[in-house]
Amino acid sequence: MFLILFSLWVMLCGRFTADSGMLQICVTGAVVAALVCIFARYAFGYTFREELRMYKKAPWFLAYIGLLLKEILVANLQMMRLVLNRKVELHPVMVQFQVPLRTQFARVLLANSITLTPGTITAEINEDSLTVHCVDASFSEGLESSSFVKMLEKMEKNYD
Repeated sequence: MFLILFSLWVMLCGRFTADSGMLQICVTGAVVAALVCIFARYAFGYTFREELRMYKKAPWFLAYIGLLLKEILVANLQMMRLVLNRKVELHPVMVQFQVPLRTQFARVLLANSITLTPGTITAEINEDSLTVHCVDASFSEGLESSSFVKMLEKMEKNYD
């Protein structure tokens, strides 16, 4: 976490020169990053072991972000087709389906991913089910076995 916070500090400062000003920026960034790490340790019980687990999961999260961006693009194209085609009659539906995910984090990530995808909004999250509003009934097909669910299941299986 220290390296991420320090790197973020240096990037947001936006000054990359080899003078004493850069040294001051780096020292200040290191102190602030260290203080945030110490605070996270005592306030939230954050440990170095948890940080290593997070780095181990990073490739999966990057792959998930790529999948999310692809699905958003595809849904945008489908929505454009619906909006631009005047002859299409929309049939909005509310769909409730069981979610095979075990962790609350994975369920929330799935619900947010569905909401970020144009044409669908997650209306409710229960213990093991989601209720989703779809602009058209065609958007509801395959929600329970979507690529989001499959990838999140793999992530849960690999990193328990």
